[in-house]
Amino acid sequence: MNSLFAFLHHIAAFTLVAALAMELALIRETLSTSIARKLQRADLIFGLSAAAVLVIGLLRVVYFGKGVTYYLSNVPFMAKLTLFIIIGVLSIYPTREFLSWRHTLKAGRIPYVAPDKLRKLRVTIYLELAALPALILCAALMARGVGSL
Repeated sequence: MNSLFAFLHHIAAFTLVAALAMELALIRETLSTSIARKLQRADLIFGLSAAAVLVIGLLRVVYFGKGVTYYLSNVPFMAKLTLFIIIGVLSIYPTREFLSWRHTLKAGRIPYVAPDKLRKLRVTIYLELAALPALILCAALMARGVGSL
């Protein structure tokens, strides 16, 4: 069962990374109704995969891993969890923006995004992606038992 949940956790994490990379690629394009809808879908996939990573990860911590005590006393795990939370908080801004386009897109119009807001969206997505390598490093360190108190 432990291997199954590890597999599911990794699939969800890879899906999260792919969805975020897709958001970055799409947000660099000229905004059209098609691109805006794809951004909304990519963001939905990102959110669902983040929820899956969190739920499966918690199940692994409590039931299928080394035990809650191990994880809560492991510095790389706490750093990984902190980075996950930071990425989650950062993702609120793009998600709110993409959701605000619903009515405009339903009417068949291209959402207007001011240039400074578009730049902030791009920077936010870059920051989310930039935090991922550190999160992955923490996961690798944690899996090897580095940083246990």
